[in-house]
Amino acid sequence: MQPRIKSPALTLPGTREALLKIIKTAENCEVSRTTFELVNVRVGQINGCSVCVDMHSRALKKLGESDARIFAISAWREAPYYTEPERAALALAEAATRLCDRTDPVPDEVWKEAARHFSETALGALVMAIAVANLWNRLNVPTRQVTGDWIAQYV
Repeated sequence: MQPRIKSPALTLPGTREALLKIIKTAENCEVSRTTFELVNVRVGQINGCSVCVDMHSRALKKLGESDARIFAISAWREAPYYTEPERAALALAEAATRLCDRTDPVPDEVWKEAARHFSETALGALVMAIAVANLWNRLNVPTRQVTGDWIAQYV
């Protein structure tokens, strides 16, 4: 598999840096790095972004996460490995990623459960992280960015 073009995030001046700055801002708010990485993997899985699934799975491994937790992210509802706050973040990530799949894209029950575990600032950081993860996916998937061992330099 070959990419159609180089990643727009790497070829358009300042783009990568701007996206990374947004993520850094979100990461400085009360949400654990592990939760952000779980969300990034799940969003990547939903959107079929191999670069993001690979990169963020490696990041989870580097954070000391078990293979069981990493491998079961796509089945998080049925797997016993996730905390209640992680489950709330994953549900919010799924809803906010699949906006066109239902008439009420982010149901009140999903939002209320997330709000039960996260402050308004933390919720804002999660929403921002989910949005940026989706943006990366929308850059990588159409241009067919290819993952591989090179991704380790970004983890």
